[in-house]
Amino acid sequence: MSSTFGRLFRVTTFGESHGPAVGVLVDGLPPGLAVDPEAIQHELDRRRPGQSAITTQRKEADQVEVLSGVYDGKSLGSPIAMLVRNSDMRSKDYDTLKEVFRPGHADYATFAKYGVRDHRGGGRSSGRETVGRVAAGALAKAALGTVGVQILGGTVRVGDVEAHERDWAQVELNPVRCPDAAAAQLMQALIERTRDEKDSVGGVIELVARGVPPGWGDPTMDKLDATLAAAMMSIPATKGVEIGGGFGMTALKGSQTNDVFDGERYATNFAGGVSGGISNGNEIVVRVAVRPATSIGKPQVMAKQEGGTETVAIEGRHDPCICPRVVPVGEAMLAIALTDAWLHQRALRGRDQ
Repeated sequence: MSSTFGRLFRVTTFGESHGPAVGVLVDGLPPGLAVDPEAIQHELDRRRPGQSAITTQRKEADQVEVLSGVYDGKSLGSPIAMLVRNSDMRSKDYDTLKEVFRPGHADYATFAKYGVRDHRGGGRSSGRETVGRVAAGALAKAALGTVGVQILGGTVRVGDVEAHERDWAQVELNPVRCPDAAAAQLMQALIERTRDEKDSVGGVIELVARGVPPGWGDPTMDKLDATLAAAMMSIPATKGVEIGGGFGMTALKGSQTNDVFDGERYATNFAGGVSGGISNGNEIVVRVAVRPATSIGKPQVMAKQEGGTETVAIEGRHDPCICPRVVPVGEAMLAIALTDAWLHQRALRGRDQ
């Protein structure tokens, strides 16, 4: 089973949703960089369940334990292991699902591939796996900060409600993590209605990297935008990725979408900060389509493992919209992918940028 992302900056997650713990092993972080457990914890707190009435009410402290690779607040250059123990699993909520394949989930595909599966919360397919990504992303964000790169993210669409403003200071001021205060209220109302209907709703998150210098990325097969797309599509429940102008560019002409550069600044950013698979110095902009959460309270027809079907209502605590909690995961994966690209460029050119 593939659990590692990256080439020079390698991130390997481990653990299952209802196992004793989840975590991550990070290898390749340069020595001598500051490692702040409080900054790691802050990112995990943004991802953890039970943050508001519009997220799952599973209660997990998500307290990180840094087990190796750090001494006196600095990275040693050796692998950094981080562990987060599970405590509020309620595995009995999944007893009725042991012999059925839930619609929309990876139950059947996992069983078909491995011949065995952990039915409790989806095992490795659960969003709980992303704890390790976020912990690793905190290290990556700090590393990128040393070369002036900043990562931002927010929910820009829920259902048919779309954000039109990009006031990133608003993101942590509303439970939807939307950069548009007016749209956030409409999004929250839609999520609450959907929750009361025992259903779920999808949306789109947007991620921005500021300060990325030109030159990161490795054409032809490891283009930066290809790496970013792979990073985002590896996140559970993601079903599409746009870079810059994305699919909207298909309705326009080249004269409208070619980004004019005067040697200092760009007039537009349809390329999303990546040209020919290489960062071009503009902001990197990535949007990710997040499907509606697959676990819903409505009774659904499910295939039985031994044949036939039955109608089952999924018990347990689930997110009516997972976009707010995917935002810190998307930020983490953007930071991880960019850190790997930075280290490759540093090795190629012999300097930080």
